[in-house]
Amino acid sequence: MDNAMATEGLKLRHPPASAPVIETLKAYRTKISANSTSSESPPTSSQSTPHPGGEIKHGVFKQALRMFLFAVYFNGSIIAIAITQYIGLPLYFYSKDLFYAWMAMTKQHFGIVSATMTYWWAPVTMRVSGDESIRGQLRKTEDGRLECDFPERIVFVSNHQIYTDWVYLWWIAYTSSMHGHLYIILKESLKYIPVLGTGMMLYGFIFLSRKWSTDKERFRYRLKKLTTSHSGPLSGSKGLDPMWLLIFPEGTNLSSNGRTSSKKWADKNGIEDLRHCLLPRSTGLLFCLQELKGSVDYMYDCTLAYEGVPVGQYGQDLFTLHGTYFQGRSPKSVNMHWRRFPIADIPTHDGKVFAGWLLARWREKDDLLQYFVENQRFPADDGITPNVNGGQPLKGAGWIETEVRSVKWYELLQIFVPVAAFALVINVLVKMANIVLRLSRVTP
Repeated sequence: MDNAMATEGLKLRHPPASAPVIETLKAYRTKISANSTSSESPPTSSQSTPHPGGEIKHGVFKQALRMFLFAVYFNGSIIAIAITQYIGLPLYFYSKDLFYAWMAMTKQHFGIVSATMTYWWAPVTMRVSGDESIRGQLRKTEDGRLECDFPERIVFVSNHQIYTDWVYLWWIAYTSSMHGHLYIILKESLKYIPVLGTGMMLYGFIFLSRKWSTDKERFRYRLKKLTTSHSGPLSGSKGLDPMWLLIFPEGTNLSSNGRTSSKKWADKNGIEDLRHCLLPRSTGLLFCLQELKGSVDYMYDCTLAYEGVPVGQYGQDLFTLHGTYFQGRSPKSVNMHWRRFPIADIPTHDGKVFAGWLLARWREKDDLLQYFVENQRFPADDGITPNVNGGQPLKGAGWIETEVRSVKWYELLQIFVPVAAFALVINVLVKMANIVLRLSRVTP
């Protein structure tokens, strides 16, 4: 009860306008910039440095075995989830409430798949922290797991380091029991991937062509669907369906090409480029916040960093899918720093003002990443705030170190239950049909 009261009190409290640690980082950046010279340059990717994931841990035979087992588990799970989705399609014509609840269940299944495949094939230390604005919303359980108590409806943004960022962000949704309500904005070409593309469309993911004239109305239609209410078994408790809308404002992951494009954009607009992330694009995020205003109270911001990536190199080149899942070269730690901003305080009334506001937040994010480069961890809040409802005080969680894993090992069996039940029903129906046909002497 005290935890619930603490959380409720937190959700009604606005965070400070400017966190002290951000002001300290900003001052530090200004000082460094003033003292820097044009002769200074960061190491480039051509310089020889040890791989941050260490030496290759598995030989050729073991890699092949890991690839085989991974393929069996992942493809088997995807097929089971796809069949489960197809089983639920007729519900759309019977009850949309049940249909959306069924699809949310299948989305939960994929969240479990991504967590278990990471736990088994690419175990990694997760180090999670935040600032005062999320005080009381992060905690570590007695068995060492992370629990997040974020709201049912949020827009959350993140810098984009490598392709698998979404795996760790989906896991965050899992720790808040929201893994069935995650919505991701993706490039349109992904929906044409066999099986996976259809599954993502049934999940309600938003596909954009990156041409605003084409995307705007499609975007509006999808966002309107996210402001509707259903009364199915997985619907929300406050009138509107749960929704975690994930947006990467940078538009692409950090890479050599992305770095070049960001520099060109900076030069074109006469602004300073960032050091550790890409300049954000504001149009899509602004449109989301405008369309969802009144139905979402907070925008959450995650800053992601991977331990050991040298300055001037890129995580996507070091932590490839093959290296991470089969060679045993996963990151030593994946680090997250969380902040939140009341949408009522965000200047969504004017596009230029909002673009400046978002750029300021991304410069703060860049400062946080510089702090990470120097300390190999983000700042962490460990302060205490009295609870406005008279319950237990809100405590900053400091650094929470944990791992990506499911609550119970047998959760993965849920993925195959609907398919097994459907097969059982079909088997019973076939046997009953055969009995009826024999009794009616239609068949010998």
